[in-house]
Amino acid sequence: MSTHHNLAALVQTRGAQQQTESEITACIATRDSSRFVFATALGEIITILRATLRTPEQWITTPIHDGPILALSMDTQSQSVLTGGDDGRLCRLTPSHTVEELGKIRRWVEHITSFTGKEKQTDLIAVASGKQVELREATGKTILRTLEHSSAVGGIVFDPHGKYLAVSHYNGVSLWTTQSHTNTDTNADTPRFLEWKGSHLSIAIHPQGKSVVTAMQENDLHGWRLSDGHNMRMSGYPAKVRSLSFSHNGEWLATSGAPVVVVWPFHGDDGPIGKPPIELPGIDNTLLCTQVAFHPTQEVLAAGFENGMVLLFELSTQRVLPVSLDTIGSVTALTYSPDGCLLGYGTENGNIGIIDLTATH
Repeated sequence: MSTHHNLAALVQTRGAQQQTESEITACIATRDSSRFVFATALGEIITILRATLRTPEQWITTPIHDGPILALSMDTQSQSVLTGGDDGRLCRLTPSHTVEELGKIRRWVEHITSFTGKEKQTDLIAVASGKQVELREATGKTILRTLEHSSAVGGIVFDPHGKYLAVSHYNGVSLWTTQSHTNTDTNADTPRFLEWKGSHLSIAIHPQGKSVVTAMQENDLHGWRLSDGHNMRMSGYPAKVRSLSFSHNGEWLATSGAPVVVVWPFHGDDGPIGKPPIELPGIDNTLLCTQVAFHPTQEVLAAGFENGMVLLFELSTQRVLPVSLDTIGSVTALTYSPDGCLLGYGTENGNIGIIDLTATH
């Protein structure tokens, strides 16, 4: 890995960065990839349009929440994003940088996710607060159903076709059908339950819907094969796993939580059962990988580390390119735009960066 120190970081040649005043809690691109947004612990959103990617003085800061932004998601609308905070508000930031309050919840808004399909009537928004998940229609203003759990929700994700919502919590995962849009449908009120003792936090679903995986309170991952509920246990981490990312074809699952980048094989129906992971070399033996993100169409993986560095790995060759070599706090946010052309990252010390992967020099 020593060779990456001899290369210019991509953020210097293909992007820009800026130092902000507070921790970056999340980042995401809009559904149409036209803009990139960063959420801060001061309750602000920083918006970068593609046309202003190289000019940080034109990046736009919009105050939204009174306190940290805890949840950030793509919207059902192509150029908007959804936010949630510890002020209990669910909000939409529109393309004109105005803020619409979609709901006020008594507790913190901790998780948001959305789904868009070929038919507009299937578009949905899910919002988690405490033990409840609200399933909302596409505008976000109407609650279709409220999903109750016995413990606090650790993470939420729609399956690739929007047919069910997977919710992680204590002792397992609940799979709720989204087909019924009423609170009185008794079939819809009985989720499929995938059980495994312990506290389940972050959650990821296979791109073809073959399996679901959670990061646990312990230094472990746990997964279930959805065809029959068979358990998949992935252990051996020195620290808690906080970031999960499947490759676009479902062949690999990348994770944080170690001084190397751990990538589990998910070839075939058995997933990682009986197979060791690939370990992509990190910065050194002491610095943990904190964030991972697979490219949406290629087997290229971005990884951020606790010293602030961000690297790109090409799985087929294990070639490494440095995105950022700045040591400015642990990387807390990392993601690609849906079209794969932009990569953004943020750190606990408030450094944000974005690179244009289509640029030629």
